[in-house]
Amino acid sequence: MEGGRVVAAVAAIVGDVGQAEELAQDAVLAALEQWPRDGVPANPGAWLTTVGKRRALDAVRRRQTRDRTLAELGRGLDEQVTEDFDAAVEERIEDDLLRLVFVACHPVLSPIARAALTLRLVGGLTTGEIARAFLTTEATVGQRITRAKQTLASAGVPFEVPGPTERADRLDSVLEVVYLIFNEGYAATAGDDWMRPALCQEGLRLARQVQGLMPDEPEVHGLAALLEIQASRTGARTGPDGEPILLDDQDRSRWDRLLVRRGLAALDRARSLREPAGHPGRYVLQAEIAACHARARTPPETDWARIAACYAELARVVPSPVVELNRAVAVAYAEGPAAGLALARRLADEPALAHYHLLPSVLGDLLAKLGRHAQARVEFERAAALTGNARERALLLDRAAACDR
Repeated sequence: MEGGRVVAAVAAIVGDVGQAEELAQDAVLAALEQWPRDGVPANPGAWLTTVGKRRALDAVRRRQTRDRTLAELGRGLDEQVTEDFDAAVEERIEDDLLRLVFVACHPVLSPIARAALTLRLVGGLTTGEIARAFLTTEATVGQRITRAKQTLASAGVPFEVPGPTERADRLDSVLEVVYLIFNEGYAATAGDDWMRPALCQEGLRLARQVQGLMPDEPEVHGLAALLEIQASRTGARTGPDGEPILLDDQDRSRWDRLLVRRGLAALDRARSLREPAGHPGRYVLQAEIAACHARARTPPETDWARIAACYAELARVVPSPVVELNRAVAVAYAEGPAAGLALARRLADEPALAHYHLLPSVLGDLLAKLGRHAQARVEFERAAALTGNARERALLLDRAAACDR
Protein backbone atom coordinates (compact mmCIF):
# COMPACT_ATOMS: atom_id res chain seq x y z
CA MET A 1 0.00 0.00 0.00
CA GLU A 2 2.83 2.39 0.78
CA GLY A 3 5.20 1.12 -1.89
CA GLY A 4 4.62 3.89 -4.42
CA ARG A 5 5.09 6.65 -1.87
CA VAL A 6 8.30 5.10 -0.50
CA VAL A 7 9.81 4.59 -3.97
CA ALA A 8 8.79 8.14 -4.94
CA ALA A 9 10.42 9.69 -1.88
CA VAL A 10 13.64 7.76 -2.47
CA ALA A 11 13.68 8.45 -6.22
CA ALA A 12 13.45 12.18 -5.45
CA ILE A 13 16.89 11.84 -3.82
CA VAL A 14 18.72 9.40 -6.09
CA GLY A 15 17.00 10.38 -9.34
CA ASP A 16 16.86 6.76 -10.60
CA VAL A 17 13.70 4.67 -10.28
CA GLY A 18 15.57 1.37 -10.51
CA GLN A 19 17.89 2.23 -7.65
CA ALA A 20 14.98 3.77 -5.74
CA GLU A 21 13.06 0.50 -5.88
CA GLU A 22 16.09 -1.43 -4.60
CA LEU A 23 16.56 1.00 -1.71
CA ALA A 24 12.85 0.84 -0.87
CA GLN A 25 13.18 -2.96 -0.72
CA ASP A 26 16.15 -2.49 1.64
CA ALA A 27 13.81 -0.52 3.90
CA VAL A 28 11.34 -3.42 3.85
CA LEU A 29 14.13 -5.83 4.82
CA ALA A 30 15.01 -3.55 7.72
CA ALA A 31 11.35 -3.63 8.79
CA LEU A 32 11.30 -7.44 8.65
CA GLU A 33 14.29 -7.48 10.97
CA GLN A 34 13.17 -4.79 13.44
CA TRP A 35 9.38 -4.96 13.62
CA PRO A 36 9.15 -8.54 14.97
CA ARG A 37 11.55 -7.45 17.73
CA ASP A 38 10.37 -3.88 18.45
CA GLY A 39 6.76 -4.00 17.27
CA VAL A 40 5.05 -2.47 14.24
CA PRO A 41 5.26 1.33 14.38
CA ALA A 42 2.12 3.46 14.54
CA ASN A 43 2.80 4.83 11.07
CA PRO A 44 4.47 2.04 9.06
CA GLY A 45 4.54 4.08 5.86
CA ALA A 46 6.38 6.96 7.50
CA TRP A 47 8.87 4.53 9.05
CA LEU A 48 9.59 2.87 5.69
CA THR A 49 9.89 6.22 3.93
CA THR A 50 12.32 7.59 6.50
CA VAL A 51 14.51 4.47 6.36
CA GLY A 52 14.37 4.46 2.57
CA LYS A 53 15.44 8.10 2.43
CA ARG A 54 18.28 7.38 4.85
CA ARG A 55 19.46 4.52 2.59
CA ALA A 56 19.24 6.93 -0.36
CA LEU A 57 21.37 9.54 1.37
CA ASP A 58 23.95 6.88 2.18
CA ALA A 59 24.01 5.94 -1.50
CA VAL A 60 24.44 9.56 -2.51
CA ARG A 61 27.29 9.96 -0.03
CA ARG A 62 28.96 6.87 -1.45
CA ARG A 63 28.86 8.52 -4.86
CA GLN A 64 30.68 11.41 -3.21
CA THR A 65 28.22 14.06 -4.29
CA ARG A 66 27.96 15.82 -0.96
CA ASP A 67 27.01 19.40 -1.64
CA ARG A 68 24.54 21.96 -0.45
CA THR A 69 21.65 19.97 -1.93
CA LEU A 70 22.70 16.94 0.07
CA ALA A 71 22.82 19.06 3.21
CA GLU A 72 19.28 20.26 2.55
CA LEU A 73 18.05 16.73 1.88
CA GLY A 74 19.67 15.44 5.04
CA ARG A 75 18.34 18.19 7.28
CA GLY A 76 15.79 16.87 9.72
CA LEU A 77 16.68 13.20 9.33
CA ASP A 78 17.62 12.34 12.90
CA GLU A 79 19.16 9.12 14.07
CA GLN A 80 15.81 8.11 15.51
CA VAL A 81 13.40 6.90 12.80
CA THR A 82 10.26 9.02 12.93
CA GLU A 83 6.80 7.56 12.68
CA ASP A 84 4.83 10.67 11.85
CA PHE A 85 5.10 13.32 9.14
CA ASP A 86 3.88 16.86 9.39
CA ALA A 87 1.68 18.36 6.67
CA ALA A 88 4.62 19.90 4.80
CA VAL A 89 6.43 16.56 4.54
CA GLU A 90 3.22 14.81 3.46
CA GLU A 91 2.82 17.40 0.70
CA ARG A 92 6.38 16.81 -0.51
CA ILE A 93 5.78 13.06 -0.61
CA GLU A 94 2.65 13.61 -2.72
CA ASP A 95 4.72 15.77 -5.09
CA ASP A 96 7.28 12.97 -5.30
CA LEU A 97 4.54 10.44 -6.07
CA LEU A 98 3.27 12.64 -8.89
CA ARG A 99 6.81 12.76 -10.32
CA LEU A 100 7.01 8.96 -10.09
CA VAL A 101 3.75 8.60 -12.04
CA PHE A 102 5.07 10.84 -14.82
CA VAL A 103 8.40 9.01 -14.96
CA ALA A 104 6.83 5.52 -15.02
CA CYS A 105 4.52 6.64 -17.84
CA HIS A 106 7.19 8.42 -19.88
CA PRO A 107 6.52 8.28 -23.67
CA VAL A 108 10.04 6.93 -24.28
CA LEU A 109 8.61 3.57 -23.11
CA SER A 110 6.13 1.41 -25.00
CA PRO A 111 2.54 1.39 -23.64
CA ILE A 112 2.87 -2.14 -22.27
CA ALA A 113 6.20 -1.29 -20.61
CA ARG A 114 4.65 1.82 -19.05
CA ALA A 115 1.76 -0.28 -17.74
CA ALA A 116 4.05 -2.90 -16.20
CA LEU A 117 6.37 -0.31 -14.63
CA THR A 118 3.44 1.74 -13.28
CA LEU A 119 1.83 -1.33 -11.70
CA ARG A 120 5.18 -2.25 -10.14
CA LEU A 121 6.34 1.15 -8.86
CA VAL A 122 3.10 3.02 -8.23
CA GLY A 123 0.64 0.16 -7.79
CA GLY A 124 2.99 -1.95 -5.70
CA LEU A 125 2.19 -5.22 -7.53
CA THR A 126 4.74 -8.01 -7.64
CA THR A 127 6.16 -9.30 -10.93
CA GLY A 128 4.03 -12.43 -10.52
CA GLU A 129 0.83 -10.44 -10.02
CA ILE A 130 1.52 -8.34 -13.12
CA ALA A 131 2.28 -11.48 -15.14
CA ARG A 132 -1.02 -13.07 -14.09
CA ALA A 133 -2.89 -9.86 -14.89
CA PHE A 134 -1.58 -9.78 -18.47
CA LEU A 135 -1.50 -13.57 -18.92
CA THR A 136 2.22 -13.78 -19.52
CA THR A 137 5.23 -15.19 -17.70
CA GLU A 138 7.06 -13.66 -14.76
CA ALA A 139 10.27 -13.78 -16.81
CA THR A 140 8.67 -11.71 -19.58
CA VAL A 141 7.34 -9.12 -17.15
CA GLY A 142 10.63 -9.00 -15.29
CA GLN A 143 12.50 -8.36 -18.54
CA ARG A 144 10.05 -5.61 -19.52
CA ILE A 145 10.45 -3.86 -16.19
CA THR A 146 14.24 -4.18 -16.25
CA ARG A 147 14.44 -2.85 -19.81
CA ALA A 148 12.07 0.00 -18.93
CA LYS A 149 14.30 1.10 -16.04
CA GLN A 150 17.38 0.85 -18.26
CA THR A 151 15.66 2.88 -20.98
CA LEU A 152 14.72 5.63 -18.53
CA ALA A 153 18.28 5.73 -17.18
CA SER A 154 19.98 5.75 -20.60
CA ALA A 155 17.57 8.41 -21.87
CA GLY A 156 18.41 10.58 -18.88
CA VAL A 157 14.75 11.05 -17.97
CA PRO A 158 14.74 13.48 -15.02
CA PHE A 159 12.71 12.73 -11.92
CA GLU A 160 10.32 15.64 -12.28
CA VAL A 161 6.88 16.71 -13.37
CA PRO A 162 7.34 18.12 -16.88
CA GLY A 163 6.91 21.80 -17.56
CA PRO A 164 3.71 23.27 -18.98
CA THR A 165 4.77 22.80 -22.61
CA GLU A 166 5.35 19.06 -22.16
CA ARG A 167 2.72 18.33 -19.57
CA ALA A 168 -0.26 17.85 -21.88
CA ASP A 169 1.48 15.14 -23.93
CA ARG A 170 2.91 13.50 -20.84
CA LEU A 171 -0.47 13.60 -19.08
CA ASP A 172 -2.02 11.86 -22.09
CA SER A 173 0.55 9.09 -21.60
CA VAL A 174 -0.29 8.77 -17.89
CA LEU A 175 -4.03 8.56 -18.55
CA GLU A 176 -3.52 6.14 -21.43
CA VAL A 177 -1.64 3.74 -19.16
CA VAL A 178 -4.32 3.83 -16.44
CA TYR A 179 -7.02 3.35 -19.11
CA LEU A 180 -5.12 0.39 -20.60
CA ILE A 181 -4.76 -1.30 -17.22
CA PHE A 182 -8.46 -0.94 -16.39
CA ASN A 183 -9.65 -2.02 -19.84
CA GLU A 184 -7.52 -5.15 -19.83
CA GLY A 185 -9.32 -6.11 -16.64
CA TYR A 186 -12.78 -5.02 -17.83
CA ALA A 187 -12.69 -6.90 -21.15
CA ALA A 188 -9.75 -9.31 -21.18
CA THR A 189 -8.21 -9.69 -24.61
CA ALA A 190 -7.24 -13.32 -23.99
CA GLY A 191 -7.60 -16.17 -21.52
CA ASP A 192 -10.45 -18.12 -19.98
CA ASP A 193 -12.13 -15.30 -18.04
CA TRP A 194 -14.07 -12.45 -19.59
CA MET A 195 -12.98 -10.07 -16.83
CA ARG A 196 -10.11 -9.77 -14.38
CA PRO A 197 -11.62 -7.76 -11.51
CA ALA A 198 -8.29 -7.34 -9.68
CA LEU A 199 -6.84 -5.51 -12.68
CA CYS A 200 -9.96 -3.30 -12.85
CA GLN A 201 -9.43 -2.43 -9.21
CA GLU A 202 -5.79 -1.51 -9.82
CA GLY A 203 -6.75 0.72 -12.74
CA LEU A 204 -9.46 2.40 -10.68
CA ARG A 205 -7.08 2.87 -7.73
CA LEU A 206 -4.47 4.49 -10.00
CA ALA A 207 -7.12 6.76 -11.51
CA ARG A 208 -8.15 7.92 -8.06
CA GLN A 209 -4.50 8.50 -7.15
CA VAL A 210 -3.88 10.66 -10.21
CA GLN A 211 -7.16 12.45 -9.53
CA GLY A 212 -5.92 13.38 -6.07
CA LEU A 213 -2.50 14.39 -7.37
CA MET A 214 -3.81 16.55 -10.24
CA PRO A 215 -7.13 17.99 -9.03
CA ASP A 216 -7.25 20.83 -11.58
CA GLU A 217 -7.11 18.72 -14.77
CA PRO A 218 -10.55 18.04 -16.33
CA GLU A 219 -9.38 14.96 -18.27
CA VAL A 220 -8.07 13.40 -15.04
CA HIS A 221 -11.54 13.69 -13.52
CA GLY A 222 -13.04 12.52 -16.82
CA LEU A 223 -11.02 9.31 -16.72
CA ALA A 224 -11.85 8.75 -13.05
CA ALA A 225 -15.54 9.28 -13.83
CA LEU A 226 -15.41 6.80 -16.71
CA LEU A 227 -13.71 4.09 -14.67
CA GLU A 228 -15.93 4.57 -11.59
CA ILE A 229 -19.06 4.14 -13.73
CA GLN A 230 -17.66 1.21 -15.71
CA ALA A 231 -16.54 -0.48 -12.49
CA SER A 232 -20.05 -0.10 -11.07
CA ARG A 233 -21.26 -2.76 -13.54
CA THR A 234 -18.69 -5.45 -12.85
CA GLY A 235 -20.94 -7.46 -10.51
CA ALA A 236 -23.63 -7.70 -13.19
CA ARG A 237 -21.43 -8.47 -16.21
CA THR A 238 -20.97 -12.18 -15.57
CA GLY A 239 -23.27 -15.03 -14.61
CA PRO A 240 -22.80 -17.68 -11.90
CA ASP A 241 -20.36 -19.67 -14.07
CA GLY A 242 -18.46 -16.63 -15.33
CA GLU A 243 -20.36 -16.39 -18.60
CA PRO A 244 -20.64 -12.86 -20.08
CA ILE A 245 -23.89 -10.92 -19.67
CA LEU A 246 -24.35 -8.17 -22.25
CA LEU A 247 -25.39 -4.66 -21.24
CA ASP A 248 -29.07 -4.95 -22.25
CA ASP A 249 -29.42 -8.22 -20.31
CA GLN A 250 -27.78 -7.09 -17.07
CA ASP A 251 -29.68 -6.82 -13.80
CA ARG A 252 -29.19 -3.11 -13.19
CA SER A 253 -30.14 -3.43 -9.55
CA ARG A 254 -26.75 -5.12 -9.16
CA TRP A 255 -24.89 -2.05 -10.39
CA ASP A 256 -22.96 -0.42 -7.56
CA ARG A 257 -24.79 2.87 -7.02
CA LEU A 258 -22.01 4.25 -4.80
CA LEU A 259 -19.55 3.93 -7.68
CA VAL A 260 -22.11 5.50 -10.01
CA ARG A 261 -22.48 8.49 -7.67
CA ARG A 262 -18.70 8.82 -7.43
CA GLY A 263 -18.46 8.73 -11.22
CA LEU A 264 -21.17 11.32 -11.77
CA ALA A 265 -19.54 13.60 -9.17
CA ALA A 266 -16.18 13.30 -10.95
CA LEU A 267 -17.89 14.09 -14.25
CA ASP A 268 -19.47 17.20 -12.74
CA ARG A 269 -16.02 18.23 -11.50
CA ALA A 270 -14.54 17.73 -14.99
CA ARG A 271 -17.27 19.87 -16.53
CA SER A 272 -16.70 22.65 -13.98
CA LEU A 273 -12.98 22.78 -14.79
CA ARG A 274 -13.40 22.99 -18.55
CA GLU A 275 -13.02 26.36 -20.21
CA PRO A 276 -16.46 27.76 -21.17
CA ALA A 277 -15.54 27.76 -24.86
CA GLY A 278 -13.43 24.60 -24.68
CA HIS A 279 -14.42 21.23 -26.09
CA PRO A 280 -14.49 18.18 -23.82
CA GLY A 281 -11.59 15.75 -24.14
CA ARG A 282 -11.69 12.05 -24.98
CA TYR A 283 -12.14 10.80 -21.42
CA VAL A 284 -14.78 13.35 -20.49
CA LEU A 285 -16.74 12.38 -23.61
CA GLN A 286 -16.47 8.68 -22.80
CA ALA A 287 -17.58 9.44 -19.24
CA GLU A 288 -20.60 11.31 -20.67
CA ILE A 289 -21.50 8.15 -22.62
CA ALA A 290 -21.08 5.94 -19.56
CA ALA A 291 -23.23 8.37 -17.56
CA CYS A 292 -26.08 8.00 -20.07
CA HIS A 293 -26.13 4.25 -19.33
CA ALA A 294 -25.76 4.79 -15.58
CA ARG A 295 -28.75 7.13 -15.40
CA ALA A 296 -31.03 4.70 -17.29
CA ARG A 297 -32.80 2.41 -14.83
CA THR A 298 -33.91 0.17 -17.74
CA PRO A 299 -32.43 -0.27 -21.25
CA PRO A 300 -35.33 1.51 -23.03
CA GLU A 301 -34.68 4.64 -20.92
CA THR A 302 -31.16 5.02 -22.38
CA ASP A 303 -30.63 8.29 -24.24
CA TRP A 304 -29.13 6.77 -27.38
CA ALA A 305 -29.41 9.98 -29.37
CA ARG A 306 -27.18 11.68 -26.80
CA ILE A 307 -24.76 8.75 -26.89
CA ALA A 308 -24.59 8.89 -30.71
CA ALA A 309 -23.88 12.64 -30.53
CA CYS A 310 -21.09 12.04 -27.99
CA TYR A 311 -19.51 9.42 -30.25
CA ALA A 312 -19.68 11.83 -33.18
CA GLU A 313 -17.84 14.43 -31.08
CA LEU A 314 -15.37 11.79 -29.87
CA ALA A 315 -14.63 10.86 -33.48
CA ARG A 316 -13.76 14.50 -34.09
CA VAL A 317 -11.46 14.68 -31.05
CA VAL A 318 -9.73 11.31 -31.58
CA PRO A 319 -10.51 9.98 -35.07
CA SER A 320 -10.57 6.19 -34.90
CA PRO A 321 -12.38 3.35 -36.71
CA VAL A 322 -13.15 1.82 -33.29
CA VAL A 323 -14.94 5.02 -32.26
CA GLU A 324 -16.84 4.97 -35.57
CA LEU A 325 -17.88 1.36 -34.90
CA ASN A 326 -19.22 2.36 -31.48
CA ARG A 327 -21.04 5.26 -33.11
CA ALA A 328 -22.66 2.81 -35.54
CA VAL A 329 -24.01 0.81 -32.59
CA ALA A 330 -25.40 3.98 -30.97
CA VAL A 331 -27.02 5.08 -34.24
CA ALA A 332 -28.58 1.62 -34.59
CA TYR A 333 -30.27 2.06 -31.21
CA ALA A 334 -31.25 5.68 -31.89
CA GLU A 335 -32.38 5.41 -35.54
CA GLY A 336 -32.79 1.70 -36.20
CA PRO A 337 -30.53 -1.25 -37.12
CA ALA A 338 -30.51 -0.44 -40.84
CA ALA A 339 -28.95 2.98 -40.18
CA GLY A 340 -26.34 1.43 -37.89
CA LEU A 341 -25.56 -1.34 -40.38
CA ALA A 342 -24.91 1.20 -43.13
CA LEU A 343 -22.33 2.95 -40.94
CA ALA A 344 -20.72 -0.30 -39.77
CA ARG A 345 -20.34 -1.64 -43.30
CA ARG A 346 -18.32 1.43 -44.27
CA LEU A 347 -15.64 0.13 -41.91
CA ALA A 348 -15.31 -3.28 -43.57
CA ASP A 349 -12.13 -2.31 -45.44
CA GLU A 350 -10.43 -0.51 -42.54
CA PRO A 351 -6.98 -2.15 -42.10
CA ALA A 352 -7.03 -1.41 -38.35
CA LEU A 353 -10.20 -3.52 -37.98
CA ALA A 354 -9.10 -6.45 -40.17
CA HIS A 355 -8.56 -8.68 -37.12
CA TYR A 356 -10.85 -6.84 -34.69
CA HIS A 357 -13.51 -9.30 -33.60
CA LEU A 358 -16.02 -6.64 -32.57
CA LEU A 359 -16.60 -5.51 -36.17
CA PRO A 360 -18.13 -8.84 -37.31
CA SER A 361 -19.79 -9.12 -33.91
CA VAL A 362 -21.58 -5.79 -34.45
CA LEU A 363 -22.45 -6.72 -38.04
CA GLY A 364 -23.88 -10.03 -36.85
CA ASP A 365 -25.99 -8.34 -34.18
CA LEU A 366 -27.43 -5.77 -36.59
CA LEU A 367 -28.10 -8.37 -39.31
CA ALA A 368 -29.90 -10.56 -36.76
CA LYS A 369 -32.09 -7.62 -35.70
CA LEU A 370 -33.00 -7.11 -39.37
CA GLY A 371 -33.99 -10.78 -39.69
CA ARG A 372 -31.07 -11.68 -41.97
CA HIS A 373 -30.09 -14.69 -39.88
CA ALA A 374 -27.93 -16.61 -42.36
CA GLN A 375 -25.68 -13.60 -42.86
CA ALA A 376 -25.66 -12.91 -39.13
CA ARG A 377 -24.48 -16.47 -38.40
CA VAL A 378 -21.50 -16.06 -40.74
CA GLU A 379 -20.48 -12.82 -39.01
CA PHE A 380 -20.82 -14.28 -35.50
CA GLU A 381 -18.67 -17.26 -36.50
CA ARG A 382 -16.06 -14.93 -37.99
CA ALA A 383 -16.02 -12.89 -34.77
CA ALA A 384 -15.61 -16.06 -32.68
CA ALA A 385 -12.60 -17.08 -34.77
CA LEU A 386 -10.95 -13.70 -34.20
CA THR A 387 -11.35 -13.29 -30.44
CA GLY A 388 -8.66 -14.54 -28.07
CA ASN A 389 -11.01 -14.74 -25.08
CA ALA A 390 -12.58 -18.14 -24.44
CA ARG A 391 -15.71 -16.79 -22.72
CA GLU A 392 -16.41 -14.33 -25.51
CA ARG A 393 -15.83 -17.02 -28.14
CA ALA A 394 -18.44 -19.24 -26.48
CA LEU A 395 -20.93 -16.36 -26.38
CA LEU A 396 -20.42 -15.59 -30.07
CA LEU A 397 -20.79 -19.24 -31.08
CA ASP A 398 -24.02 -19.43 -29.05
CA ARG A 399 -25.32 -16.40 -30.93
CA ALA A 400 -24.33 -18.00 -34.24
CA ALA A 401 -26.19 -21.18 -33.31
CA ALA A 402 -29.26 -19.16 -32.31
CA CYS A 403 -29.47 -17.81 -35.87
CA ASP A 404 -30.44 -21.28 -37.07
CA ARG A 405 -33.32 -21.63 -34.66
